[in-house]
Formats: sequence, structure tokens, C-alpha cells
Amino acid sequence: MLKGIAASAGVNVAKAYKLEQPEVVIEKREGEPAAELQKFDDALAKTVKDIQGVKERAAKRLSDEELAVFDAHLMMAEDPEFASQIKAMIENDKVNAEYAADTVANQMVAMFEAMDNDYFRERAADIKDVTFRLKCNLLGLQIPDLTAIDEPAIIVAHDLTPSDTAQLNEFVKGFATAIGGKTSHSAIMANSLEIPAVVGTKGIMENVKTGDVIGLDAIDGFVYVNPDEVTVEMLNQKSAAFAEEKEALKMMVNAKSITTDGHEVELAGNIGGFKDVEGVLKNGGEGVGLFRTEFLYMDNDHFPTEEEQFEAYKAVLEGMGGRKVVVRTLDIGGDKKLSYYTFPEEMNPFLGYRAIRLCLKEQDIFRTQLRALCRASVYGKLCIMFPMIATIDEFRQAKGIFEDVKAELLAEGVAVADEEDLHSGRSFL
Repeated sequence: MLKGIAASAGVNVAKAYKLEQPEVVIEKREGEPAAELQKFDDALAKTVKDIQGVKERAAKRLSDEELAVFDAHLMMAEDPEFASQIKAMIENDKVNAEYAADTVANQMVAMFEAMDNDYFRERAADIKDVTFRLKCNLLGLQIPDLTAIDEPAIIVAHDLTPSDTAQLNEFVKGFATAIGGKTSHSAIMANSLEIPAVVGTKGIMENVKTGDVIGLDAIDGFVYVNPDEVTVEMLNQKSAAFAEEKEALKMMVNAKSITTDGHEVELAGNIGGFKDVEGVLKNGGEGVGLFRTEFLYMDNDHFPTEEEQFEAYKAVLEGMGGRKVVVRTLDIGGDKKLSYYTFPEEMNPFLGYRAIRLCLKEQDIFRTQLRALCRASVYGKLCIMFPMIATIDEFRQAKGIFEDVKAELLAEGVAVADEEDLHSGRSFL
């Protein structure tokens, strides 16, 4: 019996599928720059294509918000600065492409892992995911295909990358990893896919081989290796009780959330696009707490037009059937880049030129979005939120632009919701 961290609730018993990634051995050797640069370009192109393929397969099961991790991976793989560092090392030091890629990747990982913030430390896993695929492509190594699993199995691995987790199919009954935490991408995706998961399980790789029977208790965080009949029966009973509890909770999905002292709590869901609306309503959501509009921009090869945005906002508002929808205006910058827009270089882009500051500078972009939102406002209950407001002046500027846009539309004879229905300027920090 091994102890780990319960990251996604559930209980299952199945045979182990031990995920053993190809061993990446990097040796430094002298290389002919032209040949190594071509090899790097080819491997990088294949890496981008591979990530796009993973995203397309994952789109069948994940929401826009969860798929955003692959947008981040693509931006990393296509980042000219990342590629230029590797190419500079190939040309200046006359080394082989895989050694240069490994050196630059290790520097980036070390930088993120040293940060005093759980979120940023977790992002080191994203860098490892992308650069591991790149190094495998450089070396001609085959990455295991988890979509090929065709019988009930519990995956045992040192760690699961977002790419791995996104490929899990209906035969995967859970997974246990040696490292990881509740905030890792794999844990978040497992919750969304309702796959039981235990992470941070020390000794799992040393004590399990493919074909072993695994009892996965992802409620209390235990992994049983080749459990006896009594333990299997205990796990089966626990699994049945968990399934019964889930069904009982479904009966309460549309009940009001009221505390014992009579305070009613509004439960709302966050979305990245129209396809997430079904999940909010299915789970009894009383509205949309945050519509992250950046996905309209990130999943595009151009700034979405007023008409494209209007149709997207209208669809969500109509889909929510009069329930409140809080729409966050464009929050781009930091780790959220656009392939068709160049951001200025900054020491701290996460708190600098992004979100409302970008919109106040690039007012054409901001006005286009506000026009689309105001036009869509008559189709539901819309609230507009300005992200990353740091000063009163920023809020006043943003509200002023909104009022200008609204007046402009009314002068054109375009219907806009009354003020009591259109709530603007909700600024959450």
C-alpha cells in the first residue's frame, strides 16, 4: 500500500499500464552548423504539428479553457526567442542541435522551478513537456501512444504531462504518479474528465510493473499493488458508495445553495466559449461568473472582427437563458500571447503591458470588443468586467470608452440593453 495525494476523486481496480517514456540521452558533440540548424528546424516543425494533433484529439473531451494549455505549448514551441537561443548556440558553439536544445530547456526549467510561486513552478512542467517532445523528435525517439490503450487500465507513471492526460480514453480507469500536486495540469484535467487520480505517490515506479493489479483509492489517496481479495472487496464497496453519492448529489444540482443561517450563495461557472455553456447548466450553474474572452483571440489567426465577436457573445447570452453572464474584456499578455501581435519586451510582463493597459493603448481593439458586447447585450443579462485594473484613472478611462461606444451605437439606431440590464465596469482584481 502506497500513500499519495488524492487529486481527482474516485475508486477503481484494474491492471497497471506502466508508462515508461523513451530514455533521452544527450551527448555533446561537434556539429556542422548548417546541417544541425536544418535538423532543428525539421524537429521543431514536427513538434508543432504533434502538439496541434494532441489538441485536436483533446478538443473532443476538454473545454476551451482546459485546451488553452496547448495554446501555451504552441506559443512556446513557436516562440522565436526560444528558437533563436538554440540556433545561436548551434552556430556559435558548433554543437549538435539536441545538446543546444537540452541546454536552453534546462536553463528555462531551472528558472521557473526557482520561482517563489506555486503557479509558476508548475509551469516548468509545461516547458519540460514541450522540450521533451522536441528532443525526442531530434533523436528520432517514439513517444508512447496512450490512445492505443484498448482494455481497462490504470496508468502508473513518474508524471503525466498535459499532452499525456489529454490523450486518455474511456479504457483508462485512473492514474497514479510519483510526483505532482493538486494544482498540476494533469490533476486539473483528470477532474474535468472525471478520471480518478493519485499524485505524489513515492515508490510507485519501483513497486509496480505492467500487468500488476492496481487498487486506486483516489478519495483517501492510497494505491494498492496486487491487493488481496478482502482489499478488492473493500475498494469495490467504496467505489459503489462513491457512485451512489454522486447520483444523490445530482438530485440537488438545481437546488438553491443556502447556508444554515439563511444566506444564499450564487454558484456560477467559468467558461472559455459557447461549448462550455452546456456544462454550466448541466451542473446547476446560476450564471457565468467569468467568460474569458481571450480564447476568441488566441484560437484565431487575426483579431476577431466585431461581427465574429457579436455572434460569440450572443450565442452565450442566449444559451444561458437570461442568467447573468460576466464577460471579461480582453486579458492578453504575460503568458498569453498572440501569433499575430508583437508584445513589447518587459522585465515582468505578467503585471505590465497586458489586459486593460493594452486595451487603453490599443483602443481600436477595445472599442471593437465593446461594440460587439453592447450589441449582444439585448440577448441576455450581461455584465462587463475590466481585468487587471490598478488605478482609479484606468477604470475611469475604460468606463469612458464604454460610454462613448454605447452612445455611438444608440446614435446609429442600434439597440443596446438598458442600464439596469447592462452592468458595466465590474472590476475584479
